[in-house]
Amino acid sequence: MPLIFSRRLFPLLVTQALGAINDNLFKNALVVMVLFQAGTGGSAMVAAAGGVFILPYVVLSATAGQIADRYEKRRTIFWVKLAEVGLMSLAACGFLLGSTTVLFAVLFGLGVQATFFGPLKYAILPDHLETGELLAGNGLVEAGTFLGILAGTIAGGALFLLPDGRLIVSIAGFAIATAGVASALAIPPAPSRVPDLHVGWNIAGETAALLRLARGNNAVWLCLLALSWFWVVGATVLTELPTLVRDDLGADGHVVTLLLAFFSVGVGVGSVLCARVLKGRITARYVPLAALFLSVFLLLFAFSVRSAHGISNAALMVSSFAGWRLLVNLLLLSACGGLYSVPLYAIIQQRSGTGERARMIAANNVVNAAAMVGAAGLTALLAMAGVGPVAILEATALANLAVAGWVFRALMPERLRPSA
Repeated sequence: MPLIFSRRLFPLLVTQALGAINDNLFKNALVVMVLFQAGTGGSAMVAAAGGVFILPYVVLSATAGQIADRYEKRRTIFWVKLAEVGLMSLAACGFLLGSTTVLFAVLFGLGVQATFFGPLKYAILPDHLETGELLAGNGLVEAGTFLGILAGTIAGGALFLLPDGRLIVSIAGFAIATAGVASALAIPPAPSRVPDLHVGWNIAGETAALLRLARGNNAVWLCLLALSWFWVVGATVLTELPTLVRDDLGADGHVVTLLLAFFSVGVGVGSVLCARVLKGRITARYVPLAALFLSVFLLLFAFSVRSAHGISNAALMVSSFAGWRLLVNLLLLSACGGLYSVPLYAIIQQRSGTGERARMIAANNVVNAAAMVGAAGLTALLAMAGVGPVAILEATALANLAVAGWVFRALMPERLRPSA
C-alpha cells in the first residue's frame, strides 16, 4: 500500500488538511465581512487579524511543546481537534450576530489551537514512519497544508458572498471541524517517551528555556533559523500578491486566486518531489541550491510582473505569453520553497531526542512567528515609505541570496553525513 494511504499517515494527513481548510475558511470569511462592514477601517482590522492569529505561536509554543512531549499524542490531537468544534460553534454565533468581537475571539482561539497542534503533527511522524519515509511523510504534510490553505481561502470568500453566506460558512466550519475529530480518532496511538516531563506555565521563562534547549542542539538550531527565513520569504510573497495584482497588473481578485493556486500547487509539488530527489535520505544536500533558485525565480517573477501590466483578469492571464511566464515563475519559486523546507523539518525530527521532538518543533514555531512579525513590520515600513510590491519582492530575492550563502556554509556539513 502506498505510504499516503497507510493508516500510519493518511488519518494525520486528513486531520491536518481539514484543519488548514477550516482555519483559512474562517479567516477569509472574517476578512470579507470586515472589509464590507468596517468601511475605511477594514484594512487596519484585517492587519490586526493576522497579529491576533499569530500571537499564540509566540507566547504559548513552549507549553504546547511540553504537552505534546509529555502526553500520548493521538489522544492530545483528539482533544485539540475537539476544541475546534467548540470554536466553530462560537464562530457560528459570531457570524450570525455580525459580532467582530466574538469572531476575533474565535480567531485567537484558532491560533491557540494551531499552536498546540503544530508540535503534535510533526513530532508524531517519527513515531509512525521509518527513517526512510520521513521525507515523503513531511512532504505530504507540507503539500496538504498548502493545498488546504488554498481551498479554505477560496471557499471562505466564495461561500460568505452567497445568499445566506454567514449561515453556510457557519455550517461548513462546524462540519469540517467534526470531520477533523473523526479523522483524529483513526490516527494510531503514539505513547509518550517522557511522561514525567514538567509542564510549566511561566510563559516568558518557559519560552526562554525552550530556546536555550534548541540552541544546545546545533543541527536543530541551524535548521530552525533556515526555516524561519523560508517563512519570512513566503509570508512576504503572499502579503504582496494582492497589492501587486491590484496596483502593478491592474487586475481583479480572480487573478489573486489564480496566483495563490499556482503558489500552493508549487509548494506541494516541491514538497512531494523532495523525497524522490533525495531518495529518502535525510540530508541538507540540496537546500542551498533550492535557496539559490528561490532567489532566481523570485527575481524572474518580479521582472515578469513589470511586463504583464494590463492583464486585468484570469482569462487574459492564461491566454497570454506574459501571463504564463509570470505563473510559471511563481510555480517554480514556490516549488523551490518546498524543496528547501521539507529536508529541514526532517533533520529537526531526526536530530532531536525522542523525548524532545515536539519541543524542538515548538521552538521552531516561536522563531518562525517572531521572524514573520518582524518581516511584516519591515514590509509595512517600506510600503509606508512608498516602496512598491515589486521592489519589495526584488529586495527579498537579493536578501535571500545572502541567506543562501549562509545556508551553504552552515548546512553543507550535513551533506557529508546523509541518513541511510
